Parts: sequence; C-alpha cells; structure tokens
Amino acid sequence: MIETITKHIPLISNCKEIIQITKGFSLDEKFLLHMHDENKTLLLRLFDLEDVESKKNEYSILERMKDYNVTCSEPISFGVLENRGYMITSYIEGKDAEEVISIYSNLEQYNIGVEAAKELKKMHQYPASHTIASWYSRKVEKHNNYMKAYLGCGIKVKNDQKIIDFIEKNIHLMKKRPSVFQHDDYTLGNIIVNNKEFAGVIDFGRYDWGDPIHDFLKIGIFSRGKSIPFSIGQIKGYFNNNEPDEYFWRLYSLYLAMCVFSTVIWTLKTIPDSLNEMLDKVYMFLEDHDYFSEFKPKWYI
Repeated sequence: MIETITKHIPLISNCKEIIQITKGFSLDEKFLLHMHDENKTLLLRLFDLEDVESKKNEYSILERMKDYNVTCSEPISFGVLENRGYMITSYIEGKDAEEVISIYSNLEQYNIGVEAAKELKKMHQYPASHTIASWYSRKVEKHNNYMKAYLGCGIKVKNDQKIIDFIEKNIHLMKKRPSVFQHDDYTLGNIIVNNKEFAGVIDFGRYDWGDPIHDFLKIGIFSRGKSIPFSIGQIKGYFNNNEPDEYFWRLYSLYLAMCVFSTVIWTLKTIPDSLNEMLDKVYMFLEDHDYFSEFKPKWYI
C-alpha cells in the first residue's frame, strides 16, 4: 500500500527512504519520508476511510494554525487512494520532550515550558463557532455519562465521595467560560525539542472546543511526573511570568477532579491492561491536591 501511494502521488514519488513510526496510541499508520529534494523529510499518515471526515477536519485545523503562527506541522496534501485515506505534513526535526527532557537542566526545562505556553496561547486565539453548544452543557453531559459508567464499572477510587462533592460544589464555575480551540492532548509527548529548545507541537487529532484552562489538565496527570520545571514554566509562561489567580487554580482543580472518573472509564475501554498504571497517576494528582482540599498542587508551591 505504501509503495502504491508513493507511486501515485507526484509530491512524494521521488522519496528515497521510508521509515515506519510505531510510537504512540494513534491507530494511524505513520511513515517518515526522506525526500531527495534538499534532504527534506515529510510525515505521511494512513487511515481508514471511516476516519476521512475527522482527518479532513484535523487537516483544516493545521491550516488554521498557520493563521495564528503556531509552530507546528504544516499541512501539505490530503486525499484518498484506493481503500485508504492519507495526510502529508511537514516533519518537525527533533525528539519528543518526554523522551529527553529529564537530561536537561532545570532552567532549560522551565524555558521549554514557557515556550510551550506561548504556543498554547496562540492556539487559544481561535474561537469556537457559534454553532457549537456551550462548553458548560457539553462538559456536564460528558461528566454525567462518565459518572454513570464509573458507578457501574466495579472500580472504586479511594475517597471518591469527597471528589464528587468537590465537583458538585464547583461545577457552576464553567457556566460562563469562553469556548476556544483546545489542543486537548498538550503533553510532553506531543512537544518536540531540538538542541535543548522548543521546536514545535504535534498531534492535533484530539482537538476540541472549550475552556482554555482545560488544556492545562494534562500537566497534572502527565507532565508534572516527568518535569516539574517544565510544568511550572508552562503555567507561568501562559500568564506572562505572573502568578495565575485562584480562579485559574479552582478551575484547574475542577477539571482534574472530573478527570478522575473519565480516566478510569477511558482506560477500561481503551487500554485496560494499563489500569493500575493510570490509577497511580490519578492517586498522584489526588495527593498533589490533598483530594482537593487544596486548589494549588504541592509540586507548584
């Protein structure tokens, strides 16, 4: 199939080397294409025909990101060939930050976080369409569905009633939040670094629309476990090196609390063998916030 595609798309017909990428949870088949022209490297994704519409939307998102000068992969070509869809983008040279950031100095890690924050802020300039339902209504509906599934799944998180009470007390805070573009998977694994510096953002496939503060959620679940300096840099950098107010921390904590139950259900459905590993992450951020007796996490203080 890959040979058929490279043969029938003039843009990549002079490819000199093809390397498959197997890392990540995506069901797409991913290939690095080393071209003869100027030693250029492109990224090719192959996907099922049933995913064509969602991938077309992702491709259009990359086009819009150019309008906001976001440092990310540039969209180059999109189409369908035989029984597969394909997307070709530019390739950002470097390594994902999750893989290498631990060997950098604290200052280097912090600075990468600051640069990541600047890119996130650019993305959040893209407003949601008026045709999309409010963030509050969509998020509450999702949460209620996750809660129903959690209560019937047989897994019980310690002190879950305390977490539920915290959510119920604070859920009203989402009512008037803005609705903007969300990357929705803004983790170290989707940030590329090169020569100890921020190089770009990848993987926009899980994008959503809603509260920009929700895009900080993955810090508490994933990034803080890999690099606290990066995590602090991403938060402070977003606020121009100022301290965020209590309103930010209260919403941040609310989204983490809601994530306790969605994480359990998502993991059971998607990667059930990793349940214990994911529960470890849940208990880590629950301890960070003393089961939400504190809004600001211990690692930040």
